[in-house]
Amino acid sequence: MDTPLSTIAVVGLGTMGTGIAEVLIRAGREVIGIDISEAAARQAVASLEASTARAVRRERITEQERRDVLARFRTFGDLQAAADAELVIEVVPETYEIKQQVFRELDAIVSPTTILATGTNALSVTRLAAESQHPERVLGLHFFNPAPAMKLVEVVSSVLTAPPAVASVTRLARELGKEPVAVGDRPGFVADGLLFGYLNQAAAMYESNYASREDIDAAMRLGCGLPMGPLALLDLIGIDTARTVLEAMYTSSHDRLHAPAPVLRQLSEAGLTGRKAGRGFYTYDAPGGQDTVPDALTPTAGADTVAGRPVSSVGVAGSGTMASGIAEVFAKAGYAVVLAARGQEKADTAKARIATSLERSVTKGRLTAGARDETLARITAAPSTDAFAAVDLAVEAVAEDLEIKRELFRTLDKVCKPGAVLATTTSSLPVVAVARVTSRPEDVIGMHFFNPAPAMKLVEVVRTVLTSNEAHATVREVCAKVRKHPVDCGDRAGFIVNALLFPYLNNAVKMVEEHYASLDDIDAAMKLGGGYPMGPFELLDVVGLDVSLAIEKVLHGEFRDPGLAPAPLLEHLVAAGCLGRKTGRGFREHARR
Repeated sequence: MDTPLSTIAVVGLGTMGTGIAEVLIRAGREVIGIDISEAAARQAVASLEASTARAVRRERITEQERRDVLARFRTFGDLQAAADAELVIEVVPETYEIKQQVFRELDAIVSPTTILATGTNALSVTRLAAESQHPERVLGLHFFNPAPAMKLVEVVSSVLTAPPAVASVTRLARELGKEPVAVGDRPGFVADGLLFGYLNQAAAMYESNYASREDIDAAMRLGCGLPMGPLALLDLIGIDTARTVLEAMYTSSHDRLHAPAPVLRQLSEAGLTGRKAGRGFYTYDAPGGQDTVPDALTPTAGADTVAGRPVSSVGVAGSGTMASGIAEVFAKAGYAVVLAARGQEKADTAKARIATSLERSVTKGRLTAGARDETLARITAAPSTDAFAAVDLAVEAVAEDLEIKRELFRTLDKVCKPGAVLATTTSSLPVVAVARVTSRPEDVIGMHFFNPAPAMKLVEVVRTVLTSNEAHATVREVCAKVRKHPVDCGDRAGFIVNALLFPYLNNAVKMVEEHYASLDDIDAAMKLGGGYPMGPFELLDVVGLDVSLAIEKVLHGEFRDPGLAPAPLLEHLVAAGCLGRKTGRGFREHARR
């Protein structure tokens, strides 16, 4: 098992098998492609010819190198062709019966020292290994799609796997230019184990009509920097595949968060499995197509019949980073802004922070000196919200404490003129709870900006059951004028982004608690396998463990799902004062600022 892996058989020449074969032949390996379908084999050859031709056109390889690469790939229709392989990677359909049959047949064909790898992302490697006469040579080798582009490879050991086999495929993965992550045998492993729970919750959110598919996807792309929204990603993966993975995860965990949302079953059984079928959560231009086309659920421009109220002046209450950022956003867009804090000194400090931010933009060439001066001139620093008497929109950005916000809204109710819209930037508290302390709850709405407000494009627009259509239309029109992307959602804990993001972060902490994988491996898996800009532990330390714990407690209290209970490790770190970057220590050590 410790011999160089120079001849490798790939069993199953679908999209993933063909991608793995391409990675191997480009790295100089001899590859034996095996598929019972002649059409699949022909398609694999055609795909490799096309991809290597593109590489020649882009001058990444020469024509001679292309011919050499293609010569290293041969296709066959029978497993007997794997007889001389030192490693066999199976990527056949995701069922125990088919995979176990492949392993049983290979036992009679290959050498006892040949390593057998399964490409499963949902099934038990241990259960598959138990069907082999040599379970010590069976392991998981989980590539991500598209295999040539994605850097992550999860190397999955069962309790039966021999360490030399793990060492050999780990070395191979590095030689292929991949980043191998060692994980144990449980459904979903690391990346999919975290990813599919999040995707499932997004599907359930859509199914409950809490938010539109477009708003859910836009929220996660713009609010979290993800390359693709969860529903679009489900369409890409295949809704039937996602359902299979979730079923396996639920069988293992019995966590309700892994129980497939009913909409996944409904779409799967209707044949609406995503891009490959031409329709899933979205409708595509053709089966296998990438471009969406309008359908009955596509929002139509100008569908809103209610006009918003005119807004020329905005009041922003607060003196922190978020308040300063929001005031900067409004002032840049041409609004007259009153920035009110508790005392003139704090208000002046907040305005000075905006001046510093604008100066950075000038230095980087993003803003002219004239525009900087005009923006600052639009901002009036005030010692209290008494200065909000004439504003058309009042936005509070004070501490995330319900009683503090309620007291402020009582004041705004008295100070602000009739018809002014009152907005809270809360990320986790019930908007209706602050609306009810006013005499005009119909004018109160959530307007959740993301940090840093000048850079982040997303605003969650949160309607309560009392918010008027006119107030809602006003805020959406203002979002458009300040060049933000509004997404609509109802008044429940977490809104869209936090309701999907923080259970994912909590589950990552549980993985570490259970000693399933290390912090570094989990972070690497989500960045390399999921396209996340930061790993979950990097993000937790940036957000603040205390802030994260508070949001998770709110989510657990709202939905009462045991799977949403904060991980004890997170609670212990917060109790110890390890809050992340701001204290110098969280899940990792940080230099104090």
